[in-house]
Amino acid sequence: VICDLMARLTDVLGQGLSHSFYPVPQEAIGVGSAFEGWSPHAEDVVYQVLVPLSPPPGHAFHLELATAGMAQRNFWVRVELLCTCSRGQLREDMLCFLHHPEQELRMEQEPSLLHTLCTSSYLDVEKTAQWFCRFVRLAWMLLPQSCHWRLTLLPSRRSCRVQLSKEKESLMAEMIFGVQREDSDIFVGSQPSAVGLASTMWIETCAVAEAKFFRHISRWAPQDSCHCKCLQLLSHSLLGVGLSSYTLKTVLMHLLSTVPLAGWRSRDFPWRMMDIMQYLLCSLQTKQLHHFVIGNERFPGEISLPSDLRLAEPPNLFLQLARDPNAHGKAVQE
Repeated sequence: VICDLMARLTDVLGQGLSHSFYPVPQEAIGVGSAFEGWSPHAEDVVYQVLVPLSPPPGHAFHLELATAGMAQRNFWVRVELLCTCSRGQLREDMLCFLHHPEQELRMEQEPSLLHTLCTSSYLDVEKTAQWFCRFVRLAWMLLPQSCHWRLTLLPSRRSCRVQLSKEKESLMAEMIFGVQREDSDIFVGSQPSAVGLASTMWIETCAVAEAKFFRHISRWAPQDSCHCKCLQLLSHSLLGVGLSSYTLKTVLMHLLSTVPLAGWRSRDFPWRMMDIMQYLLCSLQTKQLHHFVIGNERFPGEISLPSDLRLAEPPNLFLQLARDPNAHGKAVQE
């Protein structure tokens, strides 16, 4: 239902935005636990999709690194106006933002992206989310799903969260926005973050690469593979003990790349559960859990990464525990 909705919504957005200069939404990509097959909240699943944004005609996106040397890197998305005087591949009726008089541009053409969703010269996450939510509200009545489902927009500053309801059935979806890094499966995204992050800051995310890794495993694993069942059970059991689901997911991904896939059949379930707990305990005791995607030589080559990430030193996800003895002791005890 969510995939079909996003496909139709992207189509309507493309038609509705064809003569404006807003970002161009591309085909949405399912990410996160629900699309990877292991959501810990079976009764309250949030289907998260990443909507890649391309620059409109006459514009270009440039990613500028804002914070380096951290497990979570932040970027600015600088918007640049391009000369379109040649009109080689652009709309015939388009005026050049750089070389046409400002008065003529105001009278004859929609404003540039710099004048709608940017703060200074940078694409603003919150303005983008508000714009997208407004458009979803308008586009909804044009979709066939509106005949059967009721759509409710939920509060969110950096994403578009919706609830779809039909009789006793209910679905929750969250649309985050991303700008692709080079021609890779790594994006800078609008996902909600810690309080205080500037609205022009985009967070580097490996969510698409990780979702592709789970699909890669599913293709080669036995039909009765228990890897998702292991992660679902552990992430549900350990809720509230201070260890995030992402920590458990990282442990599982490391084991999936070291334990032969033939060893993940349903009959191996107890042994793989013990492997995960042993790996987790060892990581806590050594205060080291390496990021799975960044700097991992075992990461499948078919999943595209920027060269700087493939060759980088893997960040330690337990760095904060190494710096805080009390938090570390509590995590080991739990």
